Amino acid sequence: MSTTTDSANGGGVQIQQSRILPDFLQSVNLKYVKLGYHYLMTHLLTLLLVPLMAVIIIQASQMNPDDIHQLWLHLKYNLVSVVICSAFLVFGSTVYIMTRPRSVYLVDYSCYRPPSHLQVKYQQFMEHSRLTGDFDESSLEFQRRILERSGLGEETYVPEAMHYLPPRPSMAAAREEAEQVMFGALDNLFANTNVKPKDIGVLVVNCSLFNPTPSLSAMIVNKYKLRGNIRSFNLGGMGCSAGVIAVDLAKDMLQVLRNTYAVVVSTENITQNWYFGNKKSMLIPNCLFRVGGAAVLLSNKPKDKHRAKYKIVHVVRTHKGANDNAFRCVYQEQDDVGKTGVSLSKDLMAIAGLALKTNITTLGPLVLPISEQLLFFATLVAKRLFNARVKPYIPDFKLAFNHFCIHAGGRAVIDELEKNLQLLPVHVEASRMALHRFGNTSSSSIWYELAYTEAKGRMRKGNRVWQIAFGSGFKCNSAVWEALRNVKPSPNSPWEDCIHKYPVQTVM
Repeated sequence: MSTTTDSANGGGVQIQQSRILPDFLQSVNLKYVKLGYHYLMTHLLTLLLVPLMAVIIIQASQMNPDDIHQLWLHLKYNLVSVVICSAFLVFGSTVYIMTRPRSVYLVDYSCYRPPSHLQVKYQQFMEHSRLTGDFDESSLEFQRRILERSGLGEETYVPEAMHYLPPRPSMAAAREEAEQVMFGALDNLFANTNVKPKDIGVLVVNCSLFNPTPSLSAMIVNKYKLRGNIRSFNLGGMGCSAGVIAVDLAKDMLQVLRNTYAVVVSTENITQNWYFGNKKSMLIPNCLFRVGGAAVLLSNKPKDKHRAKYKIVHVVRTHKGANDNAFRCVYQEQDDVGKTGVSLSKDLMAIAGLALKTNITTLGPLVLPISEQLLFFATLVAKRLFNARVKPYIPDFKLAFNHFCIHAGGRAVIDELEKNLQLLPVHVEASRMALHRFGNTSSSSIWYELAYTEAKGRMRKGNRVWQIAFGSGFKCNSAVWEALRNVKPSPNSPWEDCIHKYPVQTVM
């Protein structure tokens, strides 16, 4: 999903930004009261159990040999009760062990970094757009404004076919782009993990706009000669949030299949989806979407816990497709002259806000400390009793997560989540820098952001990461990961040669 705000002379498209979640302004004094309350409620169970355990220990220390002998006789003459209780305990433990969800580990992942000759600078983009002859002056001015406010830097990538004059989009060029991205990410992933392609039991590929026959997943099976009984899936048309959907599908498959690996490949294809018309609402993707992709290796093997980077904790998916406005707010269609592109509705940010609200309402009880949940519930009850005189309480997700990977759909997306979730600039730094360096790489953007956090040396054992993405349909999906160790960047990280330059100041 991508958003920005602009208008062109003579009536263009207006992508409006709206604050869906209310502000919650707090004083410094209230801040410290809240921190103390949070500490008290978080450690409430410990504070209650410590005195109880102390009493039990004191009573046990006062028992003499006669007391212990009497306890033994009591158990001896009630052998049937002891056996029945033991049997229930063993049965219950067995059922729990057999039915509990298997832990799913993220062993490693790899983000594709295109070759430098595919980079496109701002002036090069504008000059190229002018020389194609497909855009009128109004459309060129509109694209210039979009680029100025987009948050993209001078080192993003477009596919080979778009560097020609005139551009050469074709099925063959689109296949070549897909192969370069997917195989580039997978080659690096297999090299870093020493996992043989034949060991992969599940393959999930997501690409929204390019779905050839044979499928992208079949291309990977053919390239790496994956085994014949592999469970392969190809997700299409699901937008920028499909990466989280693919992870969720792989996670579910790993609950069924024992002792195996799953690979998730997330990408988007630019070559055949460049818009060559003059409808303003369909020109924005040209300015924001860039080449990129990621490959992720998941495992349910207990032995992989010791080398894995993360463990998946939660996946929460929200779908607003039942609403007609939400369904059509990101819509692939033809314009009045028959040119195909993706149109963005003026209601996009409002719909994204509603989807986010629903998603965090579901996610909150799973991740927030009890103090935040009680405060939210208390203000909700107070609002019911006193009507609108009480402001809604916005839970502090900074108490639940250490790092945030917000889909780099555009500057407006990042701005709104930073404001509405009351995040600090450091929390959205990874998203802003990924947008600046690589552009909107669709469903793979959250992995470039995670790689940025690792490259900065900020990921510590026990840290929790929130990946959140928006996509057509309309969907808002969240994935929560927990770091199993102090995570260092893997070899050939996309930030390997440039992390020292970041963060940089971006256009606000």
